[in-house]
Parts: sequence; C-alpha cells; structure tokens
Amino acid sequence: MSSSFKLAISIIVSSLLLHAALGDIICENLPEEMCAFSISASGKRCVLETENVAGKFYCRTSEVDVEGMVNHVETDDCMAACGVDRKTVGISSDKLLEPGFAAKLCSRACYDNCPNIVDLYFNLAAGEGAFLPDLCEAHRANPHRSMLEILSSGAALAPAPM
Repeated sequence: MSSSFKLAISIIVSSLLLHAALGDIICENLPEEMCAFSISASGKRCVLETENVAGKFYCRTSEVDVEGMVNHVETDDCMAACGVDRKTVGISSDKLLEPGFAAKLCSRACYDNCPNIVDLYFNLAAGEGAFLPDLCEAHRANPHRSMLEILSSGAALAPAPM
C-alpha cells in the first residue's frame, strides 16, 4: 500500500473514531492532519497553527462562525477538488491569486459539492471587496485571465451594502 493511501485510511478511521468517541468536534482535540477545513460542534472554524519555528503544529478554535455547519471534517474528495491542503496554516485570500487555484475552487466538483471550503473563500474574497460567484463566472468565461487581473479590474467587486 502507498503511504498516501495509508494516510487517507488513517484519517478516515481517526475521524470516525474521534466523532464516535467525542460526539462533538472540539478543535483542540483534533490531530493536525484533520484540523484545517474542519468545523467544531459550536460552529466555529478550526485553524492549524504553529507554536514555533521547529514546526510543532496544534489545532485551535477560531472566532469565525460558520452558518449552518457544525461537527464537520472536510472530505478528501473536497480537499482534492478544491485544491486545498490539510497542512494549511494561516488561510488567507492570497490563495485566490495562486495560478490554478481559481480553476479548482470554481470547478463544479468543488463549487457545487464543498460548501465549507466555498464558504471560507467566499468570505475571504468578500474581505477583499470581491464577490466569489462573480470571480468564478469571470474565470469560467476566460480561464486564461488571472485572478489578480479579475480582482484588480473591479469587474467582480461585490455590490455596496444598502
């Protein structure tokens, strides 16, 4: 068996055992390989952080609420479809500018099936003054146009609140 297959199996088994044992997800109890892109029982995002340069990781509960989702560990299928990594520390809108990321995030496999990840990047894009559905539409219309160009053009800016 390949090491990635063994890791995938161990993550799935750990997830099931953790959920069965705890009933509710507490970010601080999650192993680092399950932390990023998880949501606690209280509906808050779990975030992977590092204590020091030595690379010791830990999971903590953020202050960010997720509407309508609790006790959620993102699936491997969504992680792959959306182009995100469980070892992500410090999730930011910068990812939207990476080549190829928009294609994965805006793909039907991600956008239509992975509401947790889409919600996260929807909020990050909004923080930059952009509306993710418009960014994805612009990307689908012209996939060779860079996300930086789309964001800076103002073509995908969110409408001002009334």
